[in-house]
Amino acid sequence: MAKRMILLVGTNKGLFIYSSDVNRREWSLSGPFLSGWEAYSVLGDSRHGHRIFAGTSHTAYGATIRVSDDMGESWTQIEQGPAYSKESGFALNRIWQLVQGGVTEPETLFAGVEEAGLFVSRDRGKSWQELDALTKHPTRPGWFGGAGGMCLHTIIIDPRNPLRMWVAMSAVGVFRTDDGGESWITCNKGLARVPTGQPYEEVGYCIHKMVIDPNQPNTLYMQEHGGVFKSIDGGDNWASIEEGLTLKEDDYPFGFPICISPTGDLFLIPLESSEQRTMRGGKLLVYGMPEGEQHWAPIGDVVPDEQKHVSVLRDAMSVDSLDPYGLYFGTTSGEVFCSLNCGKSWERLPGQLSRILSVKPWIVED
Repeated sequence: MAKRMILLVGTNKGLFIYSSDVNRREWSLSGPFLSGWEAYSVLGDSRHGHRIFAGTSHTAYGATIRVSDDMGESWTQIEQGPAYSKESGFALNRIWQLVQGGVTEPETLFAGVEEAGLFVSRDRGKSWQELDALTKHPTRPGWFGGAGGMCLHTIIIDPRNPLRMWVAMSAVGVFRTDDGGESWITCNKGLARVPTGQPYEEVGYCIHKMVIDPNQPNTLYMQEHGGVFKSIDGGDNWASIEEGLTLKEDDYPFGFPICISPTGDLFLIPLESSEQRTMRGGKLLVYGMPEGEQHWAPIGDVVPDEQKHVSVLRDAMSVDSLDPYGLYFGTTSGEVFCSLNCGKSWERLPGQLSRILSVKPWIVED
């Protein structure tokens, strides 16, 4: 069977789809699909045919999950999508993340939402239930949102044990479950706490994005509002890993995305600061830390002849699983870039899109 590489790109004005063969040298662009809707989360699911899930939101119509079984040509809205009860007092504003369940759960999907909460579907997206042990956590009265809202934006499932999961929320922190969501513990020791004035010391940490090491599933990395951190004990403790990222004394690296390759190479894109959320000096530089090293370094000037005063959002950078792997990111000015040599050189994909919210590679076998 022939393989294709699909790149699902969610924007604030709909979904776009790039397509290429596995060489990833020539790309075609289709869309926009779901025009006029924000697509904060997109998932390509090939467990039962080829299905695209899109977490969409609209100022007038609210948050929904849409499904397409024909590569975006037609869409169906899930009628029993994630929804809070009226008694909870919570509002569902956006679907921030959609992920598949573990390999032993072919019908399972998870959704992370704003206001922060976690929902699960056990029937391939037809109906959804809240995992309310998280939203009923004793620290819940002390949860506060960051500038982008109180969103659950990261869901990580332990590849060895589908009952073990981590979620990350802004500006709340990291939680882990070891029993499939029946109970949760906070995992924020060692992080840089954001002063919110709330009394719960276990929460109040503004996580921007978190990833798991594919070869060492007890090792996690994150880009946090106050720096870049690593845990080697499943999130119980965190330590700063910022060597090579700081440009001046008393500075801390600020950015949103962090991603990791199948071989354990790490990548991120630092910004000027929390106050100036744009590229440092107008240079679109990707930083990397190869597997086994402890030092970050700029590895590729993406457009050396241009000034780029743009940003890259938390879910707009990703890596595919081919060999060699491809590295992708999209900017707030609507450009998509691809590297096939670990970030050393970059190709700009065709088209100028709207503000890019998510970039998700998907390998499809026809």
